[in-house]
Amino acid sequence: MINLINGILTALLLVIFVAIWVWAWSAKNKQKFDAMAKLPLEDQPSDSGEHRHE
Repeated sequence: MINLINGILTALLLVIFVAIWVWAWSAKNKQKFDAMAKLPLEDQPSDSGEHRHE
């Protein structure tokens, strides 16, 4: 009985993993993920418009 539960759980987790992988690589998410990938490279706006050097 335990082996059956382990097998079902393994298969379920595999299906969930593949579903997330397909969602992440789908074409409709490409533009959003490309924009998020560029965020660290963009300049950060300052609050006052001046830079403080101490």
